[in-house]
Amino acid sequence: MAASDSVFRAPRVRRVALADFRSYPALDLRLSSNVAALAGDNGAGKTNLLEALSLFTPGRGLRRAELADLAREGGGGGFAVSLELTGEAGGPLQLGTGAEIGDNGLQKKFRIDREPVSSSRAFADHIRIVWLTPSMDGLFTGAAGDRRRFLDRLVLAVDSEHGARVNALERALRNRNRLLEERRGEKIWLDAAEREIAELAIAVAAARRETVERLAALIAAGRDDDSPFPWAEIALEGEIDRLVAERPALEAEDCFRALLRDNRARDAAAGRTLTGPQASDLMVRHGPKQCEARRASTGEQKALLVGLVLAHARLVAAMSGIAPLVLLDEIAAHFDPSRRRALFDALTALGGQIWMTGADLGLFEDLRGRADIFAVAGGKIAPVSQDESAA
Repeated sequence: MAASDSVFRAPRVRRVALADFRSYPALDLRLSSNVAALAGDNGAGKTNLLEALSLFTPGRGLRRAELADLAREGGGGGFAVSLELTGEAGGPLQLGTGAEIGDNGLQKKFRIDREPVSSSRAFADHIRIVWLTPSMDGLFTGAAGDRRRFLDRLVLAVDSEHGARVNALERALRNRNRLLEERRGEKIWLDAAEREIAELAIAVAAARRETVERLAALIAAGRDDDSPFPWAEIALEGEIDRLVAERPALEAEDCFRALLRDNRARDAAAGRTLTGPQASDLMVRHGPKQCEARRASTGEQKALLVGLVLAHARLVAAMSGIAPLVLLDEIAAHFDPSRRRALFDALTALGGQIWMTGADLGLFEDLRGRADIFAVAGGKIAPVSQDESAA
């Protein structure tokens, strides 16, 4: 991950087309602004549209849904999502993804200007996306696994290969666990499995550490105790994280491989590998109050999480040279009018395109005249006139 120039590209989605995706039989949505606000009742399909946008990043999107679940019930079994981007050198660019039914079931497809590409990682040259959803509200009080997934999403936004490394590590760990469980793990097979695990584990831990350190430095450089979105102190906690912090990569690999070898009996008894990136945790503190994030009030935790996502969006721009799309699901209802205005101003300053959802048009009153505002209902999306949004 190399730092980029200070001048960012700022791709804009100017058209979204959906076919048989979730609740949408068909959709052709055109935009003219850098901010899009979607208002509608729960279940109207607002989050479905954000999810469609999130598929243009590596991984399974903001809901982490299975491929078959993305296809519309009653449809043909597949689906398609297409974006038209501006802000690219050489003019508009079309990105496409979806799934088609083949001989082996659903096959995921990826296209750039209608030409096939091998995976969604190819989209990272043109678009970066970050998001915040209601399911993340319990991040600081929930399980460590939730925070690891959140952290890996942070890393993935600046390093499109990170997801492949994490998946490979999970497969390698399952292989070692199986060898230990079946008690037929001859030394030569366990040695080979642990060599692979050590290489992948150190790479995963190092990528996480670099992202956390860069994000912490960016937060420290711009911290403001009076901001409505407090700054966070972040750090990694885990045996392998200390190892990566203290040793060169090759030496850390050797040490971790020895640790795996010495703990085979313990891990066999536990039924899983107890040490490694899969046991790390992201520690977060409320900076101005100097307390653990999990001990802050619910409102403080939400504001802290928003501040962390805003900082991450700035890091993505600095690292990739591309101002990211920011997807915020049901965000505005959590804040009073003054903090909502501060949020809109902070989002505008990021430079990337912003997508927000909310149940009430009134939540977006302060965006009149500077946003595309849409009403969502029954699998359809319609622009709201300025008079309607003011009502």
